[in-house]
This record gives sequence, structure tokens and C-alpha cells, in this order.
Amino acid sequence: MTEASADTGMRPRELAPGQRTCVWVAGTDSAPPRLVHETSHLLLEAPNFGPDGRSLLLNGAGRLWRLELGDGRAAEPKEVPLHGVPPINNDHVVSPDGRHVYLSGMDGHLYRAPLSGGAGTRLTGEDGSLHFLHGIGPDGGTLAYVAIPRGTGGGPGRLALMPAEGGPGRLVDTGDGHLDGPEYAPDGRWILFNSEAFTTAPGHAQIVRMPAGGGPLERLVDSETVDWFPHLSPDGRFATYLSFPAGTLGHPADLDVTVHLVSTEDWRTPLRSFPLFGGQGTLNVNGWSPDSSRFAFVSYPVS
Repeated sequence: MTEASADTGMRPRELAPGQRTCVWVAGTDSAPPRLVHETSHLLLEAPNFGPDGRSLLLNGAGRLWRLELGDGRAAEPKEVPLHGVPPINNDHVVSPDGRHVYLSGMDGHLYRAPLSGGAGTRLTGEDGSLHFLHGIGPDGGTLAYVAIPRGTGGGPGRLALMPAEGGPGRLVDTGDGHLDGPEYAPDGRWILFNSEAFTTAPGHAQIVRMPAGGGPLERLVDSETVDWFPHLSPDGRFATYLSFPAGTLGHPADLDVTVHLVSTEDWRTPLRSFPLFGGQGTLNVNGWSPDSSRFAFVSYPVS
């Protein structure tokens, strides 16, 4: 979810003078991360792997882009042509069957479009909420999103579920505190997200999960950092998440942050950690490859 998008009509982010977009792919092994694309012309965010494992989908300038991967640097990104879809933010997911991409528009609504491009369909109605997409069930039938009442200027987010074909959503009780990034586990048993329910410190998000059918929250990470956006690998063995400095409010851009790789058997002990300058746009959506061997993220260094 974009930091200012609790009010519709926001503009896409842009690179600051001297700033670059750096798109990285790292593995679950010990090899160093690979810089696959670098540009000082377009701020790209939130990579999803395509279903073939050979491309990434990213948003930038309110549009969706495909970045083809090779053995070296990737080629220049190509726009995925979408019709009937407003400018999008960095909340987008690929359907399990690889046919569609689900998108959050900057108008606060959710959309579905063919992954190869084409006409989009609005899925959400005028229910008084802004909708920020983050997850889709493994059977492709349910979307998990964050609902925020319109006109609140960024009030607490609430977990909501809705049919992937469109229709009314329903709120899920997750207790007190803002949450974000709800995403289904690959087996469909859990929904993971970051929540402030376990603390009274403002903004102190921690990684949690809850049964997909509803139930108490289980805290997966207990840290002094502000932790956002848990993403599980397709085989369920690994996860990534993003840590902000203690005391951070929300998930802003342009901070020293860390991408963590963990085993889902031990969330508290990172297997690998990647410090970088970024935050917003670095790891908002699930960036795992279909074979669970690699994941993508973005940094925004300033010269």
C-alpha cells in the first residue's frame, strides 16, 4: 500500500535528483544478489515474478512494466498495455493460473486485467472504502486486501476478503492496530501480514499470521525493528520481509532498511539479510520465483 494513497488522486512517485532504481534478484543460496536492471529515468517498484520465471512485473509512473530477465542485465522494461485501468500503485499480484494480474488503482479500487495486457475490469464497488490489494488465495478464488474508510486521511487498515471475480468484501476481525500486506500461505491455511496489534508503540508493526478461516493472531517475529510485508515462497519453505528502523511510522521511502530471508521453521533467525536504501517500493508484493529459488527486490540509492 502506498504511504499517501489513503487519499485518492495521488501522483506516482518519481526519482529524486541523483537517485536510481536498482532491481535485484537474490537466491536462497549464498550467492550475492544480482543487479538485473538499473535506471535513473523511471522509478520502478514492487517486483512480481512472471509465471514463466523469466520476467518481472513492476509498476512505475502509474503503469505496469515487464522486465525480461537473462543471464546478465535485463533488457529495458516494456509497458504492459492496460485499458480501462487508472494509474496503479505498487499493490499488484499475479493469479495462480498465470492468466491475470490483479491491480490496485490510485482511485482506491481493485482491477483485473490479462497478464499479457488488454482491457481491465473493475472489481470493487462504492462501499465507502479504499481498497489496497496484497494477496490471492491459492485456488484463485479470493482476494485479500486492506480496507480503509474513505476520507480518513490514512486511518487504520483492516483485513478484508472478496471474491476474485468481484463483489462485496467482508471485514475480518484481527483485533486492534493497523495492519497491511495480507497474503495467503501457499497451502491456503494461513493469511500473513504485518500488524500493530502486539504493541502500544506507534507504528511498531510486527509479522503475524492467522488461520485463513479466522482466529487468533500468532506473532512470528518479535523484534525492535518495524517489520513489514511477509512473503512466502511457493513451496512454503522460505519467506522474506522488510525491516524499517525502530520508531518508523508507516512504510516510507528513502530510508536505510533491510530485506530479510528466513526459513518458515525459524522466522527469528534470518538466513540472509540485505541492507539497502529503500523502503516504499522495495518489497511491497510477493517477489518469489515460481520454483522458490529466487526473489526480487528494489533499492533506490542516491549518488
